[in-house]
Amino acid sequence: MNIMGLSGFDNAVTFKRRHFPDLEKRAYRIAQGFDSAAVLLRDGAVQFGIAEERILREKATGAFPVQSIKACLAHSGIKAGDIDFVAHAFNYGPHKAGLQEEAYYRAQYDEVYDPALQVRRLEEHFPGVDWASRFVPVPHHLAHAASAFYQSGFAESLVFVSDGMGETDSMTVFTAKGADLKLIASVPAFHSLGVLYSAFTLYLGFDFNMDEYKVMGLAPFGDKRKYFNQVMELVRLKDDGTYAIPLFAQNKTLLERETHAGVIQALVDKFGPVRTPEGEMTQHYKDLAAAVQAVLQTVQLHVLRHFANSTGLERVCMAGGVSLNCTANGIIKRSRLFKDVFVQPASGDDGAALGAALYVQHTRKPDTPAPRIAAPLWGPEYGHDEIETLLNSRTDINVQRFDSFDALTAATAERLERGEILGWFQGRMEFGPRALGCRSIIADPRPNDMRNRVNMLIKKREGFRPFAPAVIAERATEYFEIDAGDEETFSHMLFVLPVRPAYRDKLHAITHIDGTARVQTVTRETNQRFYDLLKAFEVKSGVPMVLNTSFNVRGQPIVCTPTEAVDTFLSAGLFALVIDNFIVTAKK
Repeated sequence: MNIMGLSGFDNAVTFKRRHFPDLEKRAYRIAQGFDSAAVLLRDGAVQFGIAEERILREKATGAFPVQSIKACLAHSGIKAGDIDFVAHAFNYGPHKAGLQEEAYYRAQYDEVYDPALQVRRLEEHFPGVDWASRFVPVPHHLAHAASAFYQSGFAESLVFVSDGMGETDSMTVFTAKGADLKLIASVPAFHSLGVLYSAFTLYLGFDFNMDEYKVMGLAPFGDKRKYFNQVMELVRLKDDGTYAIPLFAQNKTLLERETHAGVIQALVDKFGPVRTPEGEMTQHYKDLAAAVQAVLQTVQLHVLRHFANSTGLERVCMAGGVSLNCTANGIIKRSRLFKDVFVQPASGDDGAALGAALYVQHTRKPDTPAPRIAAPLWGPEYGHDEIETLLNSRTDINVQRFDSFDALTAATAERLERGEILGWFQGRMEFGPRALGCRSIIADPRPNDMRNRVNMLIKKREGFRPFAPAVIAERATEYFEIDAGDEETFSHMLFVLPVRPAYRDKLHAITHIDGTARVQTVTRETNQRFYDLLKAFEVKSGVPMVLNTSFNVRGQPIVCTPTEAVDTFLSAGLFALVIDNFIVTAKK
């Protein structure tokens, strides 16, 4: 059975611009349907998955994922008519009646949310197929829940979904066993913890629904105690394990609801003027970032502690955009509320495309195997001859070819040890927001100045942003506070945890100001080429890890193709590009 999962609402921003043409640019990020993607399952196993941004080169785009669908079909050698079901990661159909009272929301349903619109897009781009009979809209939080549980390898678990909002919910809790997902609690979209965090993101001068990870990275530079109580006053914890956020009642008009202007004004009244995007990042704003991060963690633990106790379940799966908050994930892991914590690697809405397909698969064939995901390396791969032809066609680069991969990794390790910052392009592209050693920028994790060099010279981003270490799995417990036998939990770069004190002064580039790191463990089985590089660097330097960040520059999606890799290597000013069995340097 072939199932295509899709995410995104292609008309969401266009609709908002038409009705509110004079908003600040950042206000158009306050919408649903970004991060469109397509994922193809065959008999329950992922064949291919890619976010539309990687092809269109428009970060976080919500465009209908026609190019992603075509890439799935091309990779698998099938035609559109061979798709048995198309699963979309939203289902607003049952909520149509609730959107009829106000003209704006009636129009929004008709022009953005109506499931029939997805069928029309399929008919437009892939004619001649009876898409109406094959189309399955999946409730958004069920898609997120399925993406986590059916990839976890657990027989049963609690499933915790938290994001900005689905159709009507912003947080849901499920119990999961076998193929069954049972909803046991929810928080309405009106009281969204994810949106509260995003409102502070906007207040702090960053982009809503885009830059929340910047707030997470900024938080350790602040004192959470200064404003924790004041931020916590915005949230009311309930005895049933849920919560309410009355602050959102400050959005009284349609315009305020669409811009959160009422909420922002309330934050101004409480905490002072907003920071402009280019404004000074004073200690005041750092302290607020620390407080809102601490409040997020407090609320998450409140929910999970209650449902861990009430269900007795010893494992938890997590998905939804809030589950990309790696600091909170680390706190949950270290809380010992659960024996095992699994976070879906693509927890945002691109991963909801995967979840929608998995939900359809497991509801129609409950006996479908659901093994633990290894690494989400589901994107395109480019052959040796294709890469060599491209490199030979370029007149602006020098190309050194290696006859063995061992020789290549030895030469790469030598460059890293000299302090060079390199592009690394190998194998199939990762699915999800993390570069896991296939489309990466890599560097020595030790030098004092390396983080600033990569931030300022290469990535062109804020200096407070941390970088992650990729470490050989069997050596991870030596350097990081990981329990022996638990290395697999950290394979997707989704948890922040302490660097062991003995190494904090030796691993400057990957140790954040609070002594933590967002760790990625690497095994030979999940990514042999990247593992072999780490081993080669260990031989050269004595350290079995590298600094690993995504292969892109500010505002650009992660590179997908060899051409993009070469162009970004040159424009970013990297020392060299390691691609397939070649090391590329610039002629100038």
